[in-house]
Amino acid sequence: MSESRGPEGATERLPVLEKTTGSGDGAGDYGQSTSAADHEPPPPAGRAGRFWSPRRVPAALTALVLFVGAGFFLYDIASVRAGRPAMRWRRELADQLAHRPLDDTWVLVGAGLVAVLGLWLLLLALSPGLRRILPMRRTHADVRAGLHRDLAALVLRDRAMEVSGVQSVRVRVRRSKAEVRAVSHFRDLDDVRAELDATLAETVRGLGLARRPALSVRVRRLGRKG
Repeated sequence: MSESRGPEGATERLPVLEKTTGSGDGAGDYGQSTSAADHEPPPPAGRAGRFWSPRRVPAALTALVLFVGAGFFLYDIASVRAGRPAMRWRRELADQLAHRPLDDTWVLVGAGLVAVLGLWLLLLALSPGLRRILPMRRTHADVRAGLHRDLAALVLRDRAMEVSGVQSVRVRVRRSKAEVRAVSHFRDLDDVRAELDATLAETVRGLGLARRPALSVRVRRLGRKG
């Protein structure tokens, strides 16, 4: 602010526009502040991979079985070390393993079951799981979002019902494909199918999925195959 004296000696304060710190020289720089964050590009988006399931139930069951088995073996070994006889089940197991040949039917069956169980556990450990969650595009490196398949199907169904001539719709969304089955009670089937293709393609783009599912649209007349 600056001061000036009037004819009667009174002091008046004249308004002065103060320029804030900024890089621009135009009139738009007055009265507003700018920061370097406003001009920085958004952080690079990361890869939108699938969500991994915690699989608490299989992990808990496996840990429980291993804990109980190890507990029985440790208790029996400690009992034998203390001078007591081994448990009956361990003696029978050792006797069976000592006398049964490797090509015995029950040995092969048991080995097959153990191998299948091990492969199943490896599959659970190496696969992401949560197949019903569709990953969405990442616009921020530290933010991940997903859309449930049922919700995506509900959105597609609502948009399809807005098309003129559509009486009912069934939608099934998978990881790479969205199947739409519609029933039309008036209008030409080709016109309904073309409008459905355009409407649903726009809807799929608006879902913001990292991998857009391919659309499969079929329209039929009620009471006949289309």
